Amino acid sequence: MKKNGFTLIEVMITVAIVGILAAVAYPSYTEHVKKSARAEAITALVDAANKQEQFFVDNHDYTAVLANLGLNTTTETGLYTLTIVAVANSREFTITATPASGVPLTDSYCTTLVINELSTKTSTGSGTSKECWGR
Repeated sequence: MKKNGFTLIEVMITVAIVGILAAVAYPSYTEHVKKSARAEAITALVDAANKQEQFFVDNHDYTAVLANLGLNTTTETGLYTLTIVAVANSREFTITATPASGVPLTDSYCTTLVINELSTKTSTGSGTSKECWGR
C-alpha cells in the first residue's frame, strides 16, 4: 500500500530553504523601506529650500516659519519633522528633517538630513552625506 505525503526530512529541508530565503530577503526589504522614507524627506527638504528661495525673492529675507512657505512641520506621511533655522538679515538658513515615526526612527545610517541656502546637503548618522542624499 502506497501512502502519499511528505517525509519529515522533506518538510525540514523546505523549512530550512524558506528560512534562508527570509534571512536574505528581510534585511534587503527593510533597507529598501528606509531608502523610500529618506526619499520622502529629501523631496520635502528640496521643496522647502525652493520655497525659501522664492520667499527671499519676494521679501528680501529668509523666514524661520514653515507656515510662511505654505508647508507643514511634518513630511507628507509624517515620518519626518521639518525645522527651519534662519536668522533675520543673515542671508542664511538651514532646513532639517528629523525622524518622527516609523522606520526612520530605526535608521542609524542617516539619522537627520539637512539642506542650507547654498544647497549644501549634509546628514548625521553613520552613513556619508553622499550616500544618504543618493548622490
